[in-house]
Amino acid sequence: MAKKLFIQTNGCQMNEYDSDKMRDVLQASHGMEITEIPEEADVLLLNTCSIREKAQEKVFSAVGRWRKIKNKRPNIIIGVGGCVASQEGAAIQKRAPYVDIVFGPQTLHRLPELLDEVRETHNRVVDISFPEIEKFDALPEPRAEGPKAFVSIMEGCSKYCTFCVVPYTRGEEISRPLKDVIAEISVLAEQGVREINLLGQNVNAYRGEMDDEETADFSLLLHYVAAVDGIDRIRFTTSHPAEFTDEIIEAFAEIPELVNHLHLPVQSGSNNILTQMKRGYNREQYLEIMNKVKAVRPGISLSSDFIIGFPGETEEEFEDTLSLIEQVGFDFSYSFIYSARPGTPAAELADDISEDVKKQRLSKLKARLDQMTMDVSKSMVGTVQTVLVEGVSKKSPLQMTGRTENNRVVNFTAHPRLAGQFVDVMITEALPNSLRGRLLDSSVDKILNS
Repeated sequence: MAKKLFIQTNGCQMNEYDSDKMRDVLQASHGMEITEIPEEADVLLLNTCSIREKAQEKVFSAVGRWRKIKNKRPNIIIGVGGCVASQEGAAIQKRAPYVDIVFGPQTLHRLPELLDEVRETHNRVVDISFPEIEKFDALPEPRAEGPKAFVSIMEGCSKYCTFCVVPYTRGEEISRPLKDVIAEISVLAEQGVREINLLGQNVNAYRGEMDDEETADFSLLLHYVAAVDGIDRIRFTTSHPAEFTDEIIEAFAEIPELVNHLHLPVQSGSNNILTQMKRGYNREQYLEIMNKVKAVRPGISLSSDFIIGFPGETEEEFEDTLSLIEQVGFDFSYSFIYSARPGTPAAELADDISEDVKKQRLSKLKARLDQMTMDVSKSMVGTVQTVLVEGVSKKSPLQMTGRTENNRVVNFTAHPRLAGQFVDVMITEALPNSLRGRLLDSSVDKILNS
């Protein structure tokens, strides 16, 4: 009987991608099958994220629940991976001695060997090293699960923003060779993937080795990805304004496969706060990028990330962020209250803003962002949108669901045979978190007759 694997994933899309790869390597090496029930698993893995507040406590809370399972079945193996594992290392096992394996984002491909070592020696193991690109060389061939797929093009970040722990937990920027990225995407396209989301902590810092000993930058990579037969949509996350070059902007003019949406985290609208964050750009430079993008892609959907209550942020500096939102006209965005991450430079700063003030500012920001999101959704009612059909809707088994280019979820009545296809949908209603639509007959006829 096949052994069962349970994986709990916290955090970003990079972690989701890594969890998929954990599943793939253990399936290839040990024939393990995924279960959604922790109590029936033989191996329990927690893929952690250290970006948000109290990340460590959430780790120990999660594995603490698993301890009860291990008490009943001592032979099960518990592993902790991801950024908190990289940051804390053996300290996790010191506090939670029932954790058998601690591994980092760059060593997930070694899970089969780590698992075998625990079973053979009954010792706890730790591997949080940074073996650069080895991880991708050791992964099994990618498997498509639906018409969309994530593809990691690089690891780490070298920006060292004062609030961010990523460079310390995932290492500095390492790019995959161009041919390896394109080979993975080609395999996925052959399996029916139509939309690729390129992943990295800072994707536009990509510098991939080419066969002629030249280096491909991110804009060139986008052209190569667009040339892969079957790939009709390209997304990417996350990018950094300091390296958002004119060549990347030109790609939006030249590559129709690039979706009509850009997520470009700004974090603050205040030049002083941006300097304190060590972001490497100012408000005016960010606005210049946005204006250039709008010029080559009129009507493009724009989104961002915001940190509220960074140490020393004044009311005036918060208002700078609000005014930036109005100037850019964001579609939707993510906003968070600042929380100090251990080991980062900003953690040494006096956190002199009260929680009440932080919450009031966040509430005000979110209210405006939510209103802007709804305004865009309402403006889409009555328009025809091209939607990639992903599968059966969670709202109703009688409906299908998919996403527009600007990343809106749309639910509509359609035949399951349309999964994996692009269809034209008339938007009929705007809801807080999704849209409703009506499938156009001409779209179905085109697919069925092709």
